[in-house]
Amino acid sequence: MSMIKTVDVCKTFYDRSGRGPLEVLKNVSLTVEQKEVICIIGPSGAGKSTYLRTLNRLERIDSGKIFIEDKLLFDCANGINSVKMPHHELNQSLLEVGMVFQSFNLFPHKTVIENLILAPVHVKKLSVEEAREKARALMDRVGLADKIDAYPSQLSGGQQQRVAIARALAMEPHIMLFDEPTSALDPELVGEVLTVMKGLAQAGMTMLVVTHEMGFAREAADRVVFMFEGAVLETGRPDVMFSNPSNDRTRQFLQSVL
Repeated sequence: MSMIKTVDVCKTFYDRSGRGPLEVLKNVSLTVEQKEVICIIGPSGAGKSTYLRTLNRLERIDSGKIFIEDKLLFDCANGINSVKMPHHELNQSLLEVGMVFQSFNLFPHKTVIENLILAPVHVKKLSVEEAREKARALMDRVGLADKIDAYPSQLSGGQQQRVAIARALAMEPHIMLFDEPTSALDPELVGEVLTVMKGLAQAGMTMLVVTHEMGFAREAADRVVFMFEGAVLETGRPDVMFSNPSNDRTRQFLQSVL
C-alpha cells in the first residue's frame, strides 16, 4: 500500500508587494511506500518544506492530487478540491500523518506530559489515565523518561525536539513527516534527535524527512529525493545518489554540502 502519493502537485505564492507570483511547487509527483524512509534534500527555497506542508493541509495546493494510504483526499484544479468527503473522514485521514517542525512548538506553560496528552485526550478522546500511560512509554522511547514533569524551558533544544517527536507519536500516526528537525539545534545536540529518528526508521515507521543532515540521509533513507526550484530533479538510492548522481544540479549541490 502506498502511504503517500502525490501527482503533479503545484503551488504558487502571490507576493503582496506586487512583484508577481512565485511558483513554489511545479508538478511534484512522489510515492512513499509503507515502512519506507525518504529523505528530501536540496538548496533553500527548493520547495521542500512547502511540499511537506501540503501533505497535511497546512498549505493548500493549487492543482494536483494527494493520496494518503491509497485514499484520494485532494484532486485540485485552480485551488478547488473536487473530492467530496465528509469533514470528519478527511480529518481522520489527516490524523494518520504526524509532523515534527523545525521549531518545537511546545506549550511553554504546560509540563512535558501535559503537552503529550493534550491531543490524545481532546481529539482521540482517550482517558487521561490511558493518555498518561502512553505518554510515559513514549518518553521512555525517546530517552527522556525522567523529564515528564519538566517544563519546556527546563530542557535543552535537543530534549525539546525529542519531546516534540513523542508528542507527534502520541497520536499514533501511520506516517511521520519531519521538516528539518535538527536545523534549529546546536551541533552537539543534533545526534540525540537523529538517534531517535533512526530508531523509528528501524521500527518500520513510514517517514518523509526534509533534512540537511547528509549522514542521516545516507544511513537511514531507502530513497533520497533532490528538489530544486520547486521540482523533483532526481530520485534514487542513497548509495547511488551520493556516489554517482545523474543530474548535474544534484552533483553540484552535493559537492557544495559534503
